[in-house]
Amino acid sequence: MVRRNQTTTVIEFLFSGFPQFEDGSLFFFIPLFVIYIFIVIGNLIVFFAVRMDNRLHNPMYNFISIFSFLEIWYTTATIPKMLSNLISEQRTISVIGCLLQMYFFHSLGNSEGILLTTMALDRYIAICKPLHYPTIMTPRLCAQLSAGSCIFGFIVLLPEIVWISTLPFCGPNQIHQIFCDFEPVLRLACTDTSMILVEDVIHAIAIIFSVLIIALSYIRIITVILRIPSIEGRQKAFSTCAAHLGVFLMFYGSVSLMYLRFSASFPPILDTAIALMFAVLAPFFNPIIYSLRNKDMKIAIRKLLWPQKVFGASAS
Repeated sequence: MVRRNQTTTVIEFLFSGFPQFEDGSLFFFIPLFVIYIFIVIGNLIVFFAVRMDNRLHNPMYNFISIFSFLEIWYTTATIPKMLSNLISEQRTISVIGCLLQMYFFHSLGNSEGILLTTMALDRYIAICKPLHYPTIMTPRLCAQLSAGSCIFGFIVLLPEIVWISTLPFCGPNQIHQIFCDFEPVLRLACTDTSMILVEDVIHAIAIIFSVLIIALSYIRIITVILRIPSIEGRQKAFSTCAAHLGVFLMFYGSVSLMYLRFSASFPPILDTAIALMFAVLAPFFNPIIYSLRNKDMKIAIRKLLWPQKVFGASAS
């Protein structure tokens, strides 16, 4: 679809993803603010608990700490602006601000997706090839994989953002979403919007490829675990993977609902709910999953928050 005879250049976009919140913005502002604070503090605790406990200085926990660090910035790319929109009469964002929000939000999301794939492969090697694990997953390779996930996540999105920045925006300026995202923004461009389908296909291929790698890894992991003769051994092996599997399902489940629907359209309220699950609820549950499902992490968090109490208990 090509829009013609449009002479007004859009310099800012208007969010319309919260139309039902007109009279009760504060009612939604407070829980969203509390959730955001919890996400930041919870992931900071996980990050520092791993960094400050020598027993957790191994590849698995290193990946967890990096993932938690990314989660803080992933939510910071969108939630503060959501909070501002809830208490502001002008729910706008500049075109440049919108492009930057898309870039950082999706770059951090890409980095997390790559890191989750790396974590799945790490668990696959640890459980399916335990004798080779120390020689394969060396500290150097672990650092390279962590850095590579972040660097690639940011680089791969640059061409897409640069291309979008060259598009003319001269028609309607309402983004039917609670944050800047590819499809709602591209629909506002005064040019051929058939590229939206190409964007959808590229995103779908990347998502499906990552999901397949992770799913195949865990299928193989579960097969090996079920062959362990002792119940205690099976439980210990399952416990090390349960948290990763929970985060994987939460992350890619919400991502799939958001980006694997192509031309299918949802009611506005459902669109908003999916976006909140994708951008807010998944990061909210991640520190809970990692702290509740892992005994070593619980001990490290207690040691970080109450060092004297833990020291006294161990001394007695």
